[in-house]
Amino acid sequence: MAALLQIKNLSKRYAETLAVDNISFCVEEGCCFGLLGPNGAGKTTTIEMMEGILKPTSGEILFEGKTLDKNYYQGVGIQFQHTAIQDFLTVKETLTLFANFYTRTLPTEQLIEICALEEIVNRDTRKLSGGQRQRLLLALAMLNDPKIIFLDEPTTGLDPQSRRNFWQLINNIKKQNKTILLTTHYMDEAESLCDEIAIVDQGKLIHQGTPRQMLSEHFDGSIISLPSELASQIDQQKFTYQIHNQSIEFLTKSIEQTIKKLLDINIPLDGLKVRSPNLEDLFIKLTGHQLRS
Repeated sequence: MAALLQIKNLSKRYAETLAVDNISFCVEEGCCFGLLGPNGAGKTTTIEMMEGILKPTSGEILFEGKTLDKNYYQGVGIQFQHTAIQDFLTVKETLTLFANFYTRTLPTEQLIEICALEEIVNRDTRKLSGGQRQRLLLALAMLNDPKIIFLDEPTTGLDPQSRRNFWQLINNIKKQNKTILLTTHYMDEAESLCDEIAIVDQGKLIHQGTPRQMLSEHFDGSIISLPSELASQIDQQKFTYQIHNQSIEFLTKSIEQTIKKLLDINIPLDGLKVRSPNLEDLFIKLTGHQLRS
């Protein structure tokens, strides 16, 4: 796949604060690219420069090999963290209103189908649930049939079912060969949706690759967890572990051998869990703190 969007040595400074520090990466056409990091890491500042909303302090952004121009702004779709919608309009009337801002748009009925708005198309936008509102905002971001869609933490505040429903919509959009740039601090979301990810922290890009590549590079084995109150009974000279989310966690290449060693020192196995390392484990390993701040 070819690089649709190129970010070269991008920086943004506010007075004494360097919010984005010399970031470079490429977004390939047809992929879902995840920009991950905790609150305050520089994700939103980075994506707003890519959207053309903020001017970089230094660096370059190229779309299809060219600097951003008015054609770029007509050809991108953006779902902001917060978008004001006109009161007293229905969902369909809102789509019609926003369509007037573009020279070319997708048919309204097609957008309604893509974003699963059929059951709420005549509902007043003031009466939409959080998930329904996000589906409408996604439709607004797709009005102009964009080549690339920016989604800035689109599922923040949604309940688990609404989040999963929104993921399905994004996967359906990916099948149409749309390029998606997603910012999120939900690791399950990134693992489910993203073909490639870049992790940022304190304004710097600290790692990039596919989720599978990054995890296989940094982890070899499985994670065993036990309740944290057992920590006083486990000798750290014989076991290497960390306490995370009120659990003791061991990274082990042999689940059987680790369990046998625990049984040999009479550690109860009530509450024992075994899982594969995930992106949050990777972030903690790379930065020394949890992804969600």
